[in-house]
Amino acid sequence: MPLPAGGTWPPQHLNPIYQHYGVLDAWYRGDDDALAILYGAHGDRPANRPSTYRGGIVGTMARWFWGQPTPQGERRTKLHVPVASDIATMSSDLLFSEPPSLTVETVATQERIEELVEDGLQATLLEGAEVGAALGGYYLRAVWDTQVAEQPWLAVVHADAAVPEWRWGKLAAVTFWRVVEQDDQTCLIHLERHEPGYILHGLYRGRPGNLGDQVPLTDHPETAGLQPVVQTRIDRLTAVYVPNMRPNRTWRNYPAGANLGRSDFDGPVLGLMDALDETYTSWMRDVRLAKARLIVPSSYLQSNGPGRGASFDLDRELYEGLTILGEGDRMEISATQFGIRTVEHRDTAAELLAAILRATGYSAQSFGLSGDVAVTATEVSAKERRSLTTRGRKAVYSGPPLADAIEMLLLLETEVFGSTIPAERPTVVFGDSVSPDLAQLATTAELMRRAEAASDETLVRMLHPDWDETEVQAEVERIADARPAPIADPFALPGEMTGPDDGGDPEAEGQDGPPSLPQTVK
Repeated sequence: MPLPAGGTWPPQHLNPIYQHYGVLDAWYRGDDDALAILYGAHGDRPANRPSTYRGGIVGTMARWFWGQPTPQGERRTKLHVPVASDIATMSSDLLFSEPPSLTVETVATQERIEELVEDGLQATLLEGAEVGAALGGYYLRAVWDTQVAEQPWLAVVHADAAVPEWRWGKLAAVTFWRVVEQDDQTCLIHLERHEPGYILHGLYRGRPGNLGDQVPLTDHPETAGLQPVVQTRIDRLTAVYVPNMRPNRTWRNYPAGANLGRSDFDGPVLGLMDALDETYTSWMRDVRLAKARLIVPSSYLQSNGPGRGASFDLDRELYEGLTILGEGDRMEISATQFGIRTVEHRDTAAELLAAILRATGYSAQSFGLSGDVAVTATEVSAKERRSLTTRGRKAVYSGPPLADAIEMLLLLETEVFGSTIPAERPTVVFGDSVSPDLAQLATTAELMRRAEAASDETLVRMLHPDWDETEVQAEVERIADARPAPIADPFALPGEMTGPDDGGDPEAEGQDGPPSLPQTVK
């Protein structure tokens, strides 16, 4: 299918999805101005706007805390708590804080995959998982440039910069887009379409929301070195979609978005985060109002001259007494200071944050909000069970597309770059997000050694699960060489086993058989 000749971009049928992406992006970035503009409360606007009485998403957003405009003549004092970005970062750390294990049977292929991990694959996955938690998913595409690297690599594309095409729930084609240049009226938009066997590039001069006319790729340095059509020589897409989780509750019955992943912020989470911002803003308002203020008589003010008002000297220690009538008319300085409702605000914020974490599928322990100190990895796993369950669900959705992306990259190296390394689909095993307790593992290994229930190789693999076969065998040999020789038992009978290396071989002792014991005299 060729690139579009022009028209609306992104396509008209994806407008609801891209509007939703804009909401998720504003909360993920945590920009106060972006939230104010998004919810229609930017600038000085009247308190009652027509949008507050409308139905649908426009009316709902206008009635939120961030949809309330700043009163005329006052500065904006709304405070944003970056919970959304913290949740996205936590999701990424749980999945890829340790690189996933990618294993194949062919040794050369395994070595090439390990090179990919060392060259930055883990960093790519960390970025994708964080953005995917916010937007519901991300794309991994193959990129190559011989002036930058000799081999292709995987790059992340955010979900709000792609137009996917689905067939029976599978990604059939995708068009990535980016604005390479923009001014007040026009912009240059680069489209990159991935189809099985081909990658198409196009450059358009239009305006935001409209492609305009297609122009040569040489019109901009960013696209000057690209070919309009690139043959990949493989019968599959050179891009994969990695969903955050499914199903997508928002677009479950919307054909264009039914196959998209679900954001961690979907559902009531956005409303809870809006309420949390309102709580912290109210808390800070109490702090501002609680500043100590002095009320002094007008006689204590020092005139600054005609038209310049008067001022009060806080460092002055002596004032001249005045003759006044009545007991209640004495000239006194009074202080005013309001209380801060710290406990009420703190409890409200804690309850809202707990509700947010429950809705997103994480435990408070993952964010360091629990007062109990966990000592062992077992206790950590018990306290973070909710987070680990969510991590397990995300791993189920991330594993297959990651394996497809690695296999696709190896196929490209074979077909396009002439590599002789066989392409093989790896088995993906995600690393343990909770590091095992070394003291507990050492105690277990010692008990198994005393019970003679495990070999040296088994114990080494248990203590060092990240070691490869060569490292394990080398450590087993070092343990065997360092083990002291057995000491003979001076009280043992001739030919009796005296150590683990003495097999009691009669020939070794110069005997024809077991020694005869003295007979008992009756």
